[in-house]
Amino acid sequence: MAKSPKISASQEPGGLIVHISGLLPSLSPAEQRVARLVVSDPAAAARRTITDLATAAETSEATVIRFCRSVGMDGYPQLRIRLAAEAARRIEPPDARVVGGDIPPGADLAQIIATIAFNDARAVEETAEQLDPAACEQVVEAISGAGRIDIYGAGASGFVASDFQQKLHRIGRIAFYFPDVHTALTSAALLGRGDVAFGISHTGTTSDVIEVLEQARTRGAVTVALTNFPRSPITEVADFVLTTAARETTYRSGATASRLAQLTVVDCLFVGVAARNRARARKALEATAEAVQSHRVGANRRRA
Repeated sequence: MAKSPKISASQEPGGLIVHISGLLPSLSPAEQRVARLVVSDPAAAARRTITDLATAAETSEATVIRFCRSVGMDGYPQLRIRLAAEAARRIEPPDARVVGGDIPPGADLAQIIATIAFNDARAVEETAEQLDPAACEQVVEAISGAGRIDIYGAGASGFVASDFQQKLHRIGRIAFYFPDVHTALTSAALLGRGDVAFGISHTGTTSDVIEVLEQARTRGAVTVALTNFPRSPITEVADFVLTTAARETTYRSGATASRLAQLTVVDCLFVGVAARNRARARKALEATAEAVQSHRVGANRRRA
């Protein structure tokens, strides 16, 4: 089964800035300095000459050209045109103090709330914009026809993995989540053709998740990776790659905006699977809701 097709910068549905952010870890250190300037302020970058941008990034003009090619541009003129267009369509935060998504020292709680709300909402919106419907459809098809689905994730991604497993289980799909890598590996070793292994890693570099997906793949299972970075190591062991578009900042690295973006993708897949057999999904949801109904506090007791 082939990996999801690669999308060039000119075709990127989520916009150039999302595209560059996703490629950032795969760039050289000097190219990363250029990328951060471009991502933080596309309008300002579009106004700069190649010499100005190179100077601001403390690098050479040749590095800027290499950066352009690394992100799918033919050269610097095309990058400037695309950045100007990106800046024109970019939604600005309602609070002028919310700049770049970071929380500066001395920020009051109102500014913290505005910054987090704006960037969490942006992560969800940009993830939805760049998500490939064709790739999602293939993953939904694989999960719908799977004899068993194993889901893997560590840290914050583990919470998303657990959520996905619980959702699939409630509509009658045989799904498992294993937070312990040893248990996950032994489970992956028992997968086979017709099964699905779904690995979640924001950075795409979590060795435990990569190792488990690799094990599942050698057994013939369909492997799916959900990551923020399309060139990260986890993509090398995945038949299908789905990406998020979260930008983590101070205090929030790999834990908040990324989790919400991952949940957005997981919810899309869950609803897609449920929609394949609405009657069965509805019946399963009703049965599971009824099973726990007696454990909910009744309206009379809440008023007491």
